[in-house]
Amino acid sequence: MDHGPEEIALAVNRLRSGGLVAFPTETVYGLAADAFDPRAVARVFSAKGRPAHNPLIVHVSGPSMARRVVQNWPEQADRLAASFWPGPLSIVLPAADDLPRIVTSGGPTVAVRCPDHPLTLALIEAYGSPLVGPSANRSGRVSPTTPQHVRASFAGDEVFVLDGGPSSVGIESTVLDLSRDPPIILRPGVITRAEISSVLGVDVAAGPAAGDNPEIPVRSPGMLDQHYAPRARAQLVTASGVAALPPGTVVIGFDTSGEGMAVVMPRDARGYAAALYRALRDADAACPPGGRIAVVVPETGGQDREVWEAVMDRLRRACADRE
Repeated sequence: MDHGPEEIALAVNRLRSGGLVAFPTETVYGLAADAFDPRAVARVFSAKGRPAHNPLIVHVSGPSMARRVVQNWPEQADRLAASFWPGPLSIVLPAADDLPRIVTSGGPTVAVRCPDHPLTLALIEAYGSPLVGPSANRSGRVSPTTPQHVRASFAGDEVFVLDGGPSSVGIESTVLDLSRDPPIILRPGVITRAEISSVLGVDVAAGPAAGDNPEIPVRSPGMLDQHYAPRARAQLVTASGVAALPPGTVVIGFDTSGEGMAVVMPRDARGYAAALYRALRDADAACPPGGRIAVVVPETGGQDREVWEAVMDRLRRACADRE
């Protein structure tokens, strides 16, 4: 892992010249550019092949920097930041007037978060300004949780990669729309609705999926119908349906001892989440030409029910029908 000040200085220089930097977070690796440089932000969209109606999350070092990208920073946001930042919670608020609208895909709001990784916090503080940071991979594909995943997505020196080791959480942040009353979770994550409701003292709602209408800017990343997808076609199956799968299917599940090609997953929700994207990539690599991936639907009850819901959100989008 490259944790030294020399690598951070190189990354800062790349950002100041309008270039792209991949940075580690506790969730997934992000692709950074200066949030106030529209040409640099456009390079993020171009490098990823990202649809223009899919906005970007802005990464900051804390509430003070967050105030630079929003119109107002309410007391509720302070309470959330005190409880969950640095950490995997993105807060949606009305965007500042001077924030380039390419960041928000022309919408009125912006999602902002403070990542829980010392290397990236050092990068943001050294740069001194907010950074956009969508996942550092091609749009719609499996999110990266290691520097090797990032390097597999981009050619040569297109992206400068800060190596912070594997991501510990493994799925993207919870996104909370605080611009609405009551607040609404737009994307589930490991910070749960119950935890947020407890901090705010109000019931937090779960918002509907956005869909893929390119004419309507979505309010949060991760809301497109088909997302996080491996190259091989993936499907959700029940445990009883595994025996009927055709040859050449790679199975992802808890108990795959009888399968020729399989990826075994942790049984706890947070361990499963941390391993999910690596498992999808490993299954993709193991798939023969024309093969498929089958993900056995995990049991989603118990104490971590909301984390399982976040896992299932990613699996449903990864396995969505393709045109």
